[in-house]
Amino acid sequence: MKKLLLSLLFLAMAFQSFSQKDSTQAPFIRFPGFPPISLLLPDGVSYFTKKDLPENKAVLLMLFSPSCSHCQQETEQIIKHIAEFKNVHIVMATPMPFDSMLVFREKYKLANYKNITVTQDNKVMMPTYFMIGNLPFLAFYNRKKELLDTFEGSLPIEKVLAKFKN
Repeated sequence: MKKLLLSLLFLAMAFQSFSQKDSTQAPFIRFPGFPPISLLLPDGVSYFTKKDLPENKAVLLMLFSPSCSHCQQETEQIIKHIAEFKNVHIVMATPMPFDSMLVFREKYKLANYKNITVTQDNKVMMPTYFMIGNLPFLAFYNRKKELLDTFEGSLPIEKVLAKFKN
């Protein structure tokens, strides 16, 4: 009887070890490091990748739409509190048309901020990678580029800043 129970236990453990991982999980949960991005820069030729992130700085990755009022409000709040983001690099990416990204960048004078990079997700990788349902989408990474948290929708600037305080 003991041999039968022991055999069943080993069999159950074997089935568990061969079972597939949950493929319905968003890739950012399975791979919590900074994503393998390749985002088109405003010059229309160069790409911003993970290698371009400044070392020893936290990262706020924001997916936005130039026509989204919540995205516009979030951007206004970030600019208003830009001094508090001195140790954070902000990567703003949109899957929307390139010219609308350029208009948005100009409207908010985002090129004037060294710690903000505005890009186009021309391969539309991020909505699938993060399984995004609402914009703006915010992903918070620490200095080691490890995921801290994500948020979909408008988030008060105090809460955005609080994510980087820890």
